[in-house]
Amino acid sequence: MKTFTDLIAEHVSEVEELFPWDLVDRLEEKPDLLVLDVREPYEFDAMHISGSINAPRGILEASCEWDYEETIPELVQARDREVVVVCRSGNRSVLAAYTMQRMGYKNVYSLKTGVRGWNDYEQPLEDKDGNPVDIDDADEYFTPKVKPEQQRPKS
Repeated sequence: MKTFTDLIAEHVSEVEELFPWDLVDRLEEKPDLLVLDVREPYEFDAMHISGSINAPRGILEASCEWDYEETIPELVQARDREVVVVCRSGNRSVLAAYTMQRMGYKNVYSLKTGVRGWNDYEQPLEDKDGNPVDIDDADEYFTPKVKPEQQRPKS
């Protein structure tokens, strides 16, 4: 049986990753770059990179194709555009970028360290209403909150 981290490790070598400072540079150089956030809607609403679009990992494949309720036209038409996939910490985005490559996206990357690393690099985040998110509030949001029942049982 493979774990989540096994799946990431299996595909990370097939996906090009960018660091937050690389994305800052790319956003300045390429105004048509698409930032795709694959976190859940509640995560995206709390804070995201300005200008990014949201297609949760669970419906990504349908969001990338025509004729589904989840279809996102801008995403379907982005197969030849540069797309940077982001998530909380850079794990889900690796799986999403890998999947998108298999679906014919030619220039897809994963943001290493995710939105958490973007915040650590002190880049701006905004909430669902376009209001800036305070860096300290974002730090608190990104602090893991694993409940005891979610932890691996002791042997």
